[in-house]
Amino acid sequence: MNLIIDAGNTSTKIAFFENNQLIATYPHVSLQDITTHINQHAPAYGIICSVNQDSTIFQQALQPFLDKVFVLDHLLPVPITNRYQTPQTLGKDRLAAVCGATYLYGEYACLVIDMGTCITYDFVDAQKNYWGGSISPGLQMRFKAMHTFTARLPLLEPEPDTVPLTGTNTIEAMQSGAIHGMTCEIEGIIKEYRKNFSKMHVIFCGGDATFFENKIKESIFVIPELVLVGLNRILEYNVSLV
Repeated sequence: MNLIIDAGNTSTKIAFFENNQLIATYPHVSLQDITTHINQHAPAYGIICSVNQDSTIFQQALQPFLDKVFVLDHLLPVPITNRYQTPQTLGKDRLAAVCGATYLYGEYACLVIDMGTCITYDFVDAQKNYWGGSISPGLQMRFKAMHTFTARLPLLEPEPDTVPLTGTNTIEAMQSGAIHGMTCEIEGIIKEYRKNFSKMHVIFCGGDATFFENKIKESIFVIPELVLVGLNRILEYNVSLV
């Protein structure tokens, strides 16, 4: 049994894998919650992926319960070739997501599109070379930017229903700009990659992935837990090296 800890900007999520199968996930957990779930599932190994929290706190708390605890940083071995020019600045969740993609679709080039606070596009080729990608504002960030940097535009939430391309009032115009703009951006970037990689798989993950699933005309795979899958793959890879 493996324990995966994904400590994000606002909350911590944990997951348990057995034989590469996701057994359970627990969002918004505290350190005490993690200990409780460890006693329930009895994992042998763990990995910590922390965006901005101190991994040492988690590592020290987990060591009495696990045989080995790994911390994901740019020095930890991963089952791909990382060709990013500044690996120390690469988001750990981006690295984990492409490792998950190569584990699931290793015979194909993959474009991973993670739709969270920002949209990240990450490309890994069929030979498991990770080259990098791009970062742009996510959906909520676009709405907040329009509100924050103008005097009169309201702060909106995404409309769950179909938004008209031509907004007939300010609310519709803002919804159209954010949602259709993001949709066209995503489709345009996929199209550019497809010029050189026609058999490439496109994988959506992140909080807004399901929102855009039916808005994109391209053939895609939606795997909300791709980062967790990738972290488990990195953990298994490091256990094999011990």
